[in-house]
Order: sequence, then C-alpha cells, then structure tokens
Amino acid sequence: MKKSVIFFIILLLITFVNCRSDKSKNNPSNSTVDFKIESSYLLLPIEEKAKEVKMTVQYNDNEPVSAFFLRLAENKIDYWVKIDVKKYFGKTITLRFEGVESSLLGINSIKQSDKFEFEYAEKFRPGFHFTPEYGWMNDPNGMVFLDGEYHLFYQYNPYGTMWGNMHWGHAVSMDMTSWTYLPTAIAPDSLGDIFSGSTVIDVNNTAGFGKNAMIAIYTSNGKIQQQSIAYSTDKGRTFTKYAHNPVLPNPGITDFRDPKVSWNDISNQWIMTLATKSTITFYGSPNLKEWTRLSEFSNEKGAHGGVWECPDLFPLTYEGKTKWVLLVSINPGGPNGGSATQYFIGDFDGKTFTSDSLPYPLWIDYGRDNYAGVTFCNIPQNDGRRLFMGWMSNWDYANNVPTKNFRSAMTVARELTLKNNGEHLVLSSFPAKEVSKLRAKENVVSNQMITKEKSISGLLKDYNGQFEIEMTIDRQNAKIFGFGLTNSNSDYINYTFDLEQNILKVDRRNCGIKDFNQKFASEPIAPLAKRDTYKIRLLVDKASTELFINDGEIVSTNIIFPTGGYEDLTFFTPNHSWKAENIKIYEIK
Repeated sequence: MKKSVIFFIILLLITFVNCRSDKSKNNPSNSTVDFKIESSYLLLPIEEKAKEVKMTVQYNDNEPVSAFFLRLAENKIDYWVKIDVKKYFGKTITLRFEGVESSLLGINSIKQSDKFEFEYAEKFRPGFHFTPEYGWMNDPNGMVFLDGEYHLFYQYNPYGTMWGNMHWGHAVSMDMTSWTYLPTAIAPDSLGDIFSGSTVIDVNNTAGFGKNAMIAIYTSNGKIQQQSIAYSTDKGRTFTKYAHNPVLPNPGITDFRDPKVSWNDISNQWIMTLATKSTITFYGSPNLKEWTRLSEFSNEKGAHGGVWECPDLFPLTYEGKTKWVLLVSINPGGPNGGSATQYFIGDFDGKTFTSDSLPYPLWIDYGRDNYAGVTFCNIPQNDGRRLFMGWMSNWDYANNVPTKNFRSAMTVARELTLKNNGEHLVLSSFPAKEVSKLRAKENVVSNQMITKEKSISGLLKDYNGQFEIEMTIDRQNAKIFGFGLTNSNSDYINYTFDLEQNILKVDRRNCGIKDFNQKFASEPIAPLAKRDTYKIRLLVDKASTELFINDGEIVSTNIIFPTGGYEDLTFFTPNHSWKAENIKIYEIK
C-alpha cells in the first residue's frame, strides 16, 4: 500500500513539473530592454508571418507609456520599422515585450541608427497614386483644403505592413497628384486607436480653438467606440487633443464610428454623419463639442451584407436643383465580393435624409478595389467641385498583397457629379482635371476595325507600366466585344462589353501574381446600359487599373500584380465587327 502511495505521489510530481514546463513554454516571461539614446531612431526588425507581440515604450516618468503590437522577427528579418527618439538623445528609454524571451531574434536585433533606409521604389509601388512612405495604409481620413494645400490624412500603421496600431498618417499636396509626407498627425491614446473620421476648418471659431482652426473629428477605438476631437492652429502640422474627449460617448452600439462632419446652412449647425451598425445616424452640434441626435437612416433596398462604414453626406446640383448624396461603405457585401461603397440620392432638410426611389443598391465603383472613399471639405466656392478619393484595395485580401515595405494606395482624385444614365439618376466619378496634367508623351493610334482578334504588339512597352488609354468604341452591330492588356509572360487583363447580358466584365484571373489570396483572382462585373458608343478612359499604374466609361457613368477599379509590364493592346469580338476610334496612349509621369 505504501509503495502504491509513493508511486502515485511521484507521478503527481512528474505531472506537476511537466505542466510547469509546458506552461513556461507557452507563456514565456516578459522581457525588458533599456536603450541609452545615441541616435535618431530605434530600428525594430519585423517578420511578416511572426505572431504579434505587445511592446510598450517608457520614455520617462512624465510621459504616458506607448503600446504597440509588432510582428517581431522570430526566424528572419523581412523589413525594419522605426521609432523616432531624437528628442530623447542622451536619455534612457525602456522597451517591454509581453510573453517573449529576451533571446528572441527580434529583440536582440534592435539597433540604433541615424538613418532609416529601405527600397522605396519597389516593383509594385505606383508612380502617380498616393502610397504611404512605408507601413500599412487604409481609409482616407480628414481630407480638407486650406490655404492652397490639399490635406490627406489616412489610417496608418507605422509599425508594420498589416492592419493594426491605427494612427492618422498625413500628407499634403498642391494638386492632389504630387504629395509630401508629413509626420504622423494623431497617435493612439488611453481611449484607444485612432479610427476614421473627418476634418473641418472652423471659420467662425465655434469650438473656441481659434478662427480657422483645423479640427479633426475621429473615432477613439478602445473597449468601445466613441467620437473625439483634436485641433491644429498651424495648418495641420501639429494637433492637440481636446482635454474632455470623448465629445460623443457610445450609447451602447457595437459599431459606432467614422464621423464625417460638415457645416449645414439649413439648420445652422455642424452635422455629423455617423455609421451605426447597419444604419446611418445624424447628429447636430453648434460647437463640435456637444452633440444632439437628429435622425437615423436605413434603406431596405440598400446593401446590408455587412457593417456600414465611412459615410459621407454632401449636396450636388443637377439641372439647377440641389440633391443630396449619401455615401455608405460596406464590408462585406460589395457587388463583387468583399468591401465596396454604395450611395443613395435624395434630400436633406438639415436633420433628416430621405432617399429617392431608385434601383438600390447603387455603387460608386463596380471594381474590387475602391473602398471607404470620402470627399474633401472646404473646397473654395470659385472651384466648386466635389472631390473624392478612395482606398484602392479590398478587405478580402488587403493584408496579403505582394508588396514589401508598404501596403495599399489611394485612387486618383476624382470629381463627382450627378447625371442620367438613360434610365435614372446616377453618381458619376471621373479623374479630376489635375490628373490630365501628368500626361507626357502622346501616341496617336489609327482607328481599328475589329472583326475577330487583333493585337498592337509593343504599343505599351516603353511606358514603364504608367500610362493612360483613351478611345471611343463604336460597337456597330457587335453584341460582345472588348479590349485588353497583355505581356510576354502571358499575363492579361480583359474588359468585355456583353450586351446580351448588359454587363461589363473585367477579367483579372490571369493578370499576374495571384496566389497570395484565393479571393484575389476574380471577374468583377458591372451593369452596362446599351449604347451605340462608349467613351473609354483607362489609367494604369504598375499595380492598378482604373476604368472610366462615359465620363464616369460606370467605373471599375482593380489592382493587379503583373510579372512584367504590359506591352500589347488587344481587341476582340466573337462575332460581329466593331470599331475602336480616336485611340490615344499617354505616358504618365
């Protein structure tokens, strides 16, 4: 009996030791590293497929601790990210890492440097579209014009090329085509990450931060989502967070985010258009600090396959009358899978939006890669345009695209107008006039009569993947016809006009690299009204295509990753002949 008891106790001890050993393996101790700052930057090594590690930074006793999640290198170093520590020169800062041993490659490889160098002009970085300098980017935020500058803020992760650590990145431009990077505008705080929102110019100093203060209204994403503000009195170069944030606490809604704010002359107050689960809720305020709920909008005919996000409400003039447009992004639930942006047209009385009876859902872009787009505010009256930019990716695969030091681009700036497509009112979207100023060398191609298949070999070879194609399609008696781009590696993207089904098909199933995500290779479609002629404008920028038909009546934006630059322009039809006229190719610089 004694032997049995002793044997049982030994088994218990062995089991206890093994369990402690397993727990030690599964829950390694936290690690702390001190650095006496002798250079401008701390460089942190990242491995794309490593698990995320929580890192906190203690700068000194007077500053709050900063916390980030990093994919610190475990087996190899894919790229580096930086922490700017110039102002702490000669002082010691402390990095703490949760749940990893100090022997981790990523911890032992951290180094100080006065330079932060990487391959900026990597293969798939666009030439004339905005991209983050490095790191991850998604939704455009806070787009505003002030004193000759267009400001673009954006969802930004400076510590990796996958979503996380949401800051507001910042860039400015004189023409919306050439951008200058500025320091990160707004960083996470005790209320959470900095999610999407908008920026206004407080011309009448309603908030008390100063006449013409630039005020950002954004979602603080912590345990709950709330709306906060920050202000700048130096044209957006630095922001100060309002001491009494949040200005709009969460009323108990899981998805309560993405405030788009503008001044409304009808009700003489600021109007906030806010995404609230699968509806849009409007709030009013005299000063951007105190908000009153006004109304809620939901349309049963709209798309409801996912969460509503990134709304925007603005007026447009059509045939001398004011109509209001409400943009609502949705993920998932887009017309071709994943994320996309729908719109509603109607009236707004200063409190309530009422949509017209139209064949909803209607989409601002039928391609796979235009999401979360909103419009610039404070455009001068003597300009009068409604200008838009969207995030050129899709949540189905955005984290996996084959770029290295950066992820994602924005669409070109586009002008929005209302027009009739022959059946009903639609929101058209076409490149802003500034985009045309990027044109360099022009190549005029003779008209082409297409009876079966035809290819103009080498036509696109000398443009370094950056070009624009303009032409007019005279369909004559053809019911199915189209054109495409190809290269010598057999990559292609085809645009097929199918008037038997009244659809436009974009085939990017063999456009190049596609194995990074099974949802990428696809054939998005768009509704196509039957017309005798179609005006075509196609912008190609290394890893993106933006097709505009009939001045933006139909738009299809799709990113691509060809293994080599496109070289040939092809035309095709299975039966009846058609004609491509007024063909022009522009090099874009």
